[in-house]
Amino acid sequence: MKINGYEIKPGADLKGADLKGANLKYADLFWADLRGADLSNADLRMADLKNADLRGADLTCADLCGAKLNGVNLTCAKLRDADLFWADLEGADLWGANLRGAVLEGAKLEGADLTGTILEKEENN
Repeated sequence: MKINGYEIKPGADLKGADLKGANLKYADLFWADLRGADLSNADLRMADLKNADLRGADLTCADLCGAKLNGVNLTCAKLRDADLFWADLEGADLWGANLRGAVLEGAKLEGADLTGTILEKEENN
């Protein structure tokens, strides 16, 4: 499957890819390199991203409901206002990720590294 000229497949090299708003529902992207990719507003519901590298990726407002994110590297990723309802983040590395406003209800976080994550909502002054 190709989206915006990018081949969407397991192990794909998608470093810096512009996949903003892309429909990636049920996509198989396990072991994919998505470092610095723009996945803001993307539909990643039920996508398989196991062991993918999403360091520094922009997942702002992305829909990751039920996504498989086991062992994924989300170091310094932007997950602001992302929907992670029932997402499987077991063993994921979320070091320094921005999760402000993200929906984490039902998400599996066992063994996930949440060191330095931004979780709280901004105060309106």
